[in-house]
Amino acid sequence: MFVSKQLKEKNIAEYLIYMWQIEDLIRANGCDIEKIKSTIIAPYPLTEEQKAELTQWYMDLIEMMRHEGIMEKGHLQINKNIITWLTDLHLQLLRSPKFPYYNSAYYKVLPYIVELRAKGADKEEPELETCFEALYGILLLKLQKKEISEETRKAQEAISTLLAMLSNYYIEDKKGELEF
Repeated sequence: MFVSKQLKEKNIAEYLIYMWQIEDLIRANGCDIEKIKSTIIAPYPLTEEQKAELTQWYMDLIEMMRHEGIMEKGHLQINKNIITWLTDLHLQLLRSPKFPYYNSAYYKVLPYIVELRAKGADKEEPELETCFEALYGILLLKLQKKEISEETRKAQEAISTLLAMLSNYYIEDKKGELEF
Protein backbone atom coordinates (compact mmCIF):
# COMPACT_ATOMS: atom_id res chain seq x y z
CA MET A 1 0.00 0.00 0.00
CA PHE A 2 1.36 3.43 -0.89
CA VAL A 3 2.28 5.89 1.84
CA SER A 4 -0.50 8.24 0.76
CA LYS A 5 -3.19 5.58 1.24
CA GLN A 6 -1.85 4.63 4.67
CA LEU A 7 -1.65 8.25 5.82
CA LYS A 8 -5.12 9.10 4.53
CA GLU A 9 -6.56 6.30 6.64
CA LYS A 10 -4.49 6.91 9.78
CA ASN A 11 -3.63 10.63 9.95
CA ILE A 12 -5.33 13.09 7.62
CA ALA A 13 -3.07 15.97 8.74
CA GLU A 14 0.10 14.06 7.85
CA TYR A 15 -1.56 12.97 4.61
CA LEU A 16 -2.21 16.58 3.60
CA ILE A 17 1.36 17.68 4.32
CA TYR A 18 2.62 14.62 2.44
CA MET A 19 0.46 15.52 -0.56
CA TRP A 20 1.77 19.09 -0.54
CA GLN A 21 5.26 17.59 -0.57
CA ILE A 22 4.30 15.41 -3.54
CA GLU A 23 2.98 18.46 -5.41
CA ASP A 24 6.34 20.17 -4.83
CA LEU A 25 8.27 17.02 -5.85
CA ILE A 26 6.33 16.92 -9.10
CA ARG A 27 7.14 20.60 -9.72
CA ALA A 28 10.82 20.05 -8.82
CA ASN A 29 10.92 17.38 -11.52
CA GLY A 30 9.40 19.72 -14.10
CA CYS A 31 6.09 17.81 -14.10
CA ASP A 32 7.95 15.27 -16.24
CA ILE A 33 6.94 11.66 -15.61
CA GLU A 34 10.22 10.32 -17.02
CA LYS A 35 12.22 12.36 -14.49
CA ILE A 36 9.87 11.24 -11.73
CA LYS A 37 10.28 7.61 -12.75
CA SER A 38 14.08 7.87 -12.63
CA THR A 39 14.49 10.07 -9.54
CA ILE A 40 11.56 9.07 -7.35
CA ILE A 41 10.13 5.70 -8.42
CA ALA A 42 13.20 3.76 -9.62
CA PRO A 43 15.07 3.84 -6.28
CA TYR A 44 12.19 2.08 -4.50
CA PRO A 45 12.47 -1.71 -4.17
CA LEU A 46 9.09 -2.36 -5.80
CA THR A 47 7.74 -5.00 -8.11
CA GLU A 48 7.12 -3.99 -11.72
CA GLU A 49 3.39 -3.99 -11.00
CA GLN A 50 3.86 -1.67 -8.02
CA LYS A 51 6.12 0.64 -10.06
CA ALA A 52 3.49 0.77 -12.80
CA GLU A 53 0.81 1.61 -10.24
CA LEU A 54 2.96 4.32 -8.65
CA THR A 55 3.83 5.74 -12.09
CA GLN A 56 0.12 5.92 -12.94
CA TRP A 57 -0.57 7.68 -9.64
CA TYR A 58 2.04 10.34 -10.43
CA MET A 59 0.73 10.66 -14.00
CA ASP A 60 -2.79 11.21 -12.67
CA LEU A 61 -1.54 13.88 -10.24
CA ILE A 62 0.40 15.63 -13.02
CA GLU A 63 -2.71 15.64 -15.21
CA MET A 64 -4.81 17.07 -12.37
CA MET A 65 -2.19 19.76 -11.76
CA ARG A 66 -2.20 20.67 -15.47
CA HIS A 67 -5.98 20.69 -15.62
CA GLU A 68 -6.26 22.87 -12.48
CA GLY A 69 -3.50 25.25 -13.60
CA ILE A 70 -1.25 24.70 -10.59
CA MET A 71 1.94 23.63 -12.35
CA GLU A 72 3.96 26.35 -10.61
CA LYS A 73 2.15 26.91 -7.32
CA GLY A 74 -1.03 26.16 -5.46
CA HIS A 75 -2.72 22.99 -4.29
CA LEU A 76 -4.89 20.38 -5.97
CA GLN A 77 -8.62 20.69 -5.42
CA ILE A 78 -8.63 17.26 -3.74
CA ASN A 79 -6.24 18.67 -1.14
CA LYS A 80 -8.23 21.89 -0.78
CA ASN A 81 -11.32 19.75 -0.14
CA ILE A 82 -9.56 18.15 2.83
CA ILE A 83 -8.92 21.59 4.32
CA THR A 84 -12.62 22.38 3.84
CA TRP A 85 -13.73 19.14 5.51
CA LEU A 86 -11.31 19.62 8.37
CA THR A 87 -12.38 23.25 8.80
CA ASP A 88 -16.03 22.17 9.03
CA LEU A 89 -15.14 19.55 11.64
CA HIS A 90 -12.91 22.05 13.48
CA LEU A 91 -15.78 24.54 13.74
CA GLN A 92 -18.20 21.84 14.94
CA LEU A 93 -15.73 20.80 17.64
CA LEU A 94 -15.28 24.40 18.79
CA ARG A 95 -19.06 24.96 18.99
CA SER A 96 -19.68 21.80 20.99
CA PRO A 97 -19.29 21.82 24.78
CA LYS A 98 -18.20 18.16 24.60
CA PHE A 99 -14.62 18.91 23.47
CA PRO A 100 -12.98 21.20 26.06
CA TYR A 101 -9.49 19.78 25.39
CA TYR A 102 -9.80 20.58 21.71
CA ASN A 103 -10.95 24.10 22.56
CA SER A 104 -8.00 24.50 24.89
CA ALA A 105 -5.56 23.30 22.20
CA TYR A 106 -7.11 25.73 19.71
CA TYR A 107 -6.73 28.70 22.04
CA LYS A 108 -3.06 27.81 22.54
CA VAL A 109 -2.61 27.93 18.76
CA LEU A 110 -4.65 31.07 18.11
CA PRO A 111 -1.88 33.56 19.00
CA TYR A 112 0.41 31.83 16.49
CA ILE A 113 -2.26 32.05 13.79
CA VAL A 114 -2.68 35.77 14.51
CA GLU A 115 1.09 36.27 14.40
CA LEU A 116 1.47 34.36 11.12
CA ARG A 117 -1.29 36.39 9.53
CA ALA A 118 0.30 39.61 10.77
CA LYS A 119 3.53 38.49 9.06
CA GLY A 120 1.80 38.04 5.73
CA ALA A 121 -0.16 34.79 5.76
CA ASP A 122 -3.38 35.04 3.76
CA LYS A 123 -6.06 36.39 6.09
CA GLU A 124 -8.82 35.04 3.81
CA GLU A 125 -7.75 31.40 4.03
CA PRO A 126 -9.11 29.13 6.76
CA GLU A 127 -7.18 29.21 10.03
CA LEU A 128 -6.36 25.53 9.62
CA GLU A 129 -4.71 26.21 6.29
CA THR A 130 -2.49 28.76 8.04
CA CYS A 131 -1.60 26.01 10.54
CA PHE A 132 -0.78 23.52 7.78
CA GLU A 133 1.30 26.10 5.93
CA ALA A 134 3.26 26.81 9.11
CA LEU A 135 4.04 23.12 9.63
CA TYR A 136 4.92 22.67 5.97
CA GLY A 137 7.23 25.69 6.11
CA ILE A 138 8.95 24.25 9.18
CA LEU A 139 9.34 20.92 7.38
CA LEU A 140 10.99 22.70 4.44
CA LEU A 141 13.35 24.55 6.81
CA LYS A 142 14.32 21.25 8.44
CA LEU A 143 14.94 19.62 5.05
CA GLN A 144 17.22 22.56 4.21
CA LYS A 145 18.94 22.03 7.58
CA LYS A 146 18.15 25.60 8.62
CA GLU A 147 17.99 26.77 12.21
CA ILE A 148 14.55 26.79 13.82
CA SER A 149 13.98 29.26 16.65
CA GLU A 150 12.61 28.27 20.04
CA GLU A 151 9.46 30.29 19.36
CA THR A 152 8.96 28.42 16.07
CA ARG A 153 9.41 25.11 17.91
CA LYS A 154 6.74 26.13 20.43
CA ALA A 155 4.38 27.08 17.60
CA GLN A 156 5.10 23.78 15.86
CA GLU A 157 4.34 21.81 19.02
CA ALA A 158 1.06 23.62 19.68
CA ILE A 159 -0.09 23.38 16.05
CA SER A 160 0.94 19.72 15.81
CA THR A 161 -1.04 18.92 18.97
CA LEU A 162 -4.15 20.62 17.61
CA LEU A 163 -3.90 18.94 14.21
CA ALA A 164 -3.25 15.53 15.79
CA MET A 165 -6.41 15.91 17.86
CA LEU A 166 -8.35 17.03 14.80
CA SER A 167 -7.02 14.06 12.81
CA ASN A 168 -8.21 11.66 15.50
CA TYR A 169 -11.64 13.31 15.58
CA TYR A 170 -11.72 13.12 11.77
CA ILE A 171 -11.26 9.34 11.93
CA GLU A 172 -13.96 9.04 14.61
CA ASP A 173 -16.28 11.21 12.53
CA LYS A 174 -15.70 9.10 9.40
CA LYS A 175 -16.63 6.01 11.42
CA GLY A 176 -19.79 7.74 12.68
CA GLU A 177 -18.54 7.60 16.27
CA LEU A 178 -18.37 11.33 16.96
CA GLU A 179 -21.26 13.02 18.76
CA PHE A 180 -21.40 16.76 19.08
